Amino acid sequence: MFPDSDGGWRDPSNTSRDLREARGSGEFSWVTSHVFRKTCATILDESELSAREIADQLGHAKVSMTQDNYLVRRLTSLRTAEALQVAVGRTFTDR
Repeated sequence: MFPDSDGGWRDPSNTSRDLREARGSGEFSWVTSHVFRKTCATILDESELSAREIADQLGHAKVSMTQDNYLVRRLTSLRTAEALQVAVGRTFTDR
C-alpha cells in the first residue's frame, strides 16, 4: 500500500517510523498503518471499485481476505426491500 519513489514497496520499518513521527504521542497515537489500510479499503469500496481491485491495492492474493477483514457489508438495495415488502403485501411507502 505504501509505494517507494522507485515504484516498489516501502520497507515496513521505515513506514512505521515515519508514521510514529507524523502522529506524535498525543491525540493520534492510536493511529496505526492498519488504520490507514482499512481507511484506504473503505474509500475504494465507497468509490465502487471491485473487491478484486481493492485486494490488489492492498496486496492480498485472495479477495476473500479483503472482503472478510476490510470491507463492510452494505445494506441491501431499495429494490430488494421493495420486493420483500411486495411479497408480504405492503408497498414500499407504507412504513
